Amino acid sequence: MSTRKTTFFYAALLAVVSLAIGMVIASRLDMAPRSEAQALSAPPPMNSAPLSGPVDAGTFRGIAHEQSPMVVSISTTSTRTTEAGDDQSDELFRRFFGTPRQQPDEPQESTGAGTGFIIDNTAGLILTNNHVVEHATKIRVQLYGEEGDEEEGHEARVVGRDPLTDSALIELVDKGAATKMPQARFGDSGQMQPGDWVVAIGNPFRYNHTVTVGVISGLSRPFNVAPQRNVNMLQTDAAINPGNSGGPLLNVRGEVIGINTAILSNRMANIGIGFAVPINLVRELLPQLRTGKVTRGKIGVTIQASRITQEDAESMGLPDRKGAVVREVERGGPASKAGLRPGDVVVEYNGRKVENDRNLVEMVVVTKPGTSVPVKVIRDKAVKSLSVTVAELTLAGAEAPEQTAASDLTSSFGLQLEDLTPALAKRLQLPADAAGAVISGLRPRGPAGRAGLTEGDVIVKVGSRDVTTAEDAATELERVAPGRSVGVHVLRARGSEMFATIRREP
Repeated sequence: MSTRKTTFFYAALLAVVSLAIGMVIASRLDMAPRSEAQALSAPPPMNSAPLSGPVDAGTFRGIAHEQSPMVVSISTTSTRTTEAGDDQSDELFRRFFGTPRQQPDEPQESTGAGTGFIIDNTAGLILTNNHVVEHATKIRVQLYGEEGDEEEGHEARVVGRDPLTDSALIELVDKGAATKMPQARFGDSGQMQPGDWVVAIGNPFRYNHTVTVGVISGLSRPFNVAPQRNVNMLQTDAAINPGNSGGPLLNVRGEVIGINTAILSNRMANIGIGFAVPINLVRELLPQLRTGKVTRGKIGVTIQASRITQEDAESMGLPDRKGAVVREVERGGPASKAGLRPGDVVVEYNGRKVENDRNLVEMVVVTKPGTSVPVKVIRDKAVKSLSVTVAELTLAGAEAPEQTAASDLTSSFGLQLEDLTPALAKRLQLPADAAGAVISGLRPRGPAGRAGLTEGDVIVKVGSRDVTTAEDAATELERVAPGRSVGVHVLRARGSEMFATIRREP
């Protein structure tokens, strides 16, 4: 028995030693299997340590010296058919990258310039803005210290783009070109506060590796990137100009906390108001950008943009002013299938409290399509638990609903009502048994118009009361005291539903 145990022990030991030797040999010969999925499954590391310590004359000099080599200059060539339009030189949020205005419908070859920064020097990966490269037919990159014509730069190609965060990942065709360059370190954009020092490095007006210093001027500035889609930007007064697009915004440790994207401009000149995409948003997307496609979730609702007032909270039975009010439910969409209704207040999503409309959108878009998510809503002052299967968001699905022109009318709510007839229901593509009060007239900028209602909308519920005729709706609306608000449920053309809060004029 003892001999058997000894033999078994040495056999096991020999197997372990053989395995270890095999792993060493495989690693030396580069035969060990590599998990690309693991490399793409997690975003790069981020330093979330508190920002502290003195800032002196050497702080920004050190950042410029250490971080400028990771910043690159990007030049692009594109061929586009231009369209006629108004002069865009004074647009509110001017994009840095653009082309000279040409005659409409004439294919023109144009060039542009922007900035980027290296995030993986071994793979030659560079992060920049989507609008810098989205129409490019040729991309050239100049590294730090390289001089000469931009056409002599390194050829690059697009790996992945994301219009909704205006971010893009490009790679050098010659992957070894950037191996001697440093790569970016990521900071935590979520800890930045107004007054924090920041440094911008970029190529404004082709003055390569220009360094400017400023502070964070504001947080969560909404920037429209698509219909009904905003990105909450960092605002800074660090000087950024055309050509800075795609360059890094750095904290006092020299870590990237934003990608410079847009400016509030006056004839293209910087006036001290610039915007950067928070790096936390883009960092989470990098694994998807590496695969060439970014997917986002949607649940098929439109959320009321205005914050919940104390009066609203009391009327809807909310314990506080937190939550997101469902304004419209997409017909046949995930929310509709799950049982969500206009007027529901989403107070919890996937086990997390919902603070406001933006908070809910942020949580939904990062949810993987196909995921079944628990949602808690407050409806008629009672809590209901639902389960929504998240769908994939596309830009085409983010288009705003069509609006109908309003007619002039005066009333305490700025609207006129009539009964919904079968003929009118057919014209509006509503079910034959639909009942309610049709808005037949609307005063421009009146209470109903400001709430988003349009002619042809059918009011089916006022407050907690269902209404089937214009008289029913008028009676319930008249119960509302001047200066007070009431929630109304609306059936729209083709069967979509909406909720709005209307304030009666004094």
